[in-house]
Amino acid sequence: MIKEIEMNHPRLLMNEANCGGSKIKHMIKAVGFDADGMVVQGQRFSDRLAKDFGIPQESIQAFFTNEFQLCLIGKADLKIALAPYIDQWGWQGSVDSLLDYWFSDESQVNQEIVNAIAKLRHKGIKCYLLTNQEKYRTEYFANQLDFATIFDEMFSSAAIGYKKPQPEFFEAISKQIAPIRKNEVLFWDDELKNVNAAKQFGFQAKHYANLANFKKVVALSA
Repeated sequence: MIKEIEMNHPRLLMNEANCGGSKIKHMIKAVGFDADGMVVQGQRFSDRLAKDFGIPQESIQAFFTNEFQLCLIGKADLKIALAPYIDQWGWQGSVDSLLDYWFSDESQVNQEIVNAIAKLRHKGIKCYLLTNQEKYRTEYFANQLDFATIFDEMFSSAAIGYKKPQPEFFEAISKQIAPIRKNEVLFWDDELKNVNAAKQFGFQAKHYANLANFKKVVALSA
């Protein structure tokens, strides 16, 4: 059933039907959104690079499992970390042109999710982006994809210094969005390990599988 609340009430209208074996237990004042796989769609950079230029995945993954992990928590600069791989991958352009190639393809915004965010914010619900992201792509999200306007605030691992599913990531966000309490936050992510970590921290959390499953939990009627 749908719990009726006034439309000007600064909380979320939630569907209390059993969705994925669990219910929303508390009224929601904020919703957190994952970026890649939910708000942002597109072919993975590593897959596209391997396909377009015949670069072995082992070589690409060597970067992502090592240097890139430091970039994600702000301990290394992506442009500097990529520089040694330019020759190895046979990239003919600059590091900046490689980033343009990377970011431009992984930038297809899910407009239905964006529309849902606008409706939630209109009802007084805070909407936040919670993403594992290095600083340059975070800036790309903010400026090129207009996420700085779409969301009330963006929280990236590079700025926080920790990444999902580390509890310190959620702790830092919880402190910044106070006085909203942990159990008043509904977090969405397409990776179950992040969903489980958010639940363990104290957020309400749901696995994002598709838009239909999202709408089963959040009532988006105007």
